[in-house]
Amino acid sequence: MNTTQIWRINNMKWYHYIAAFFAGAFLANVVPHFIHGVSGDPFPSPFSDPPGKGLSSPTVNVLWACVNLLIGYLLFRVGKISNSNRFSLLVFFLGVVAMSIMLSITFMEKMKM
Repeated sequence: MNTTQIWRINNMKWYHYIAAFFAGAFLANVVPHFIHGVSGDPFPSPFSDPPGKGLSSPTVNVLWACVNLLIGYLLFRVGKISNSNRFSLLVFFLGVVAMSIMLSITFMEKMKM
């Protein structure tokens, strides 16, 4: 790979980094919904009553996980995340960390129900 090719790979616009951050957030949100869904456990989702507080069926959670997976994948591609651009990886993982912490705080309320 010559210098011009490396420069093109790392020449990312600001919106690629925003896409990378939200790719991490959406992909982190897949995990709890998919795990609870395939385990047959009800779990809060945006479609429960009240949204995010009540419990949704396992099927709804699996479907919600799949929607998050699709959106996360598309944002991952738009974000041009790669090993050649370490900053894009850092931004991606910051999105994972931010969403994971937010979910841990939000779903802690589930145990109090």
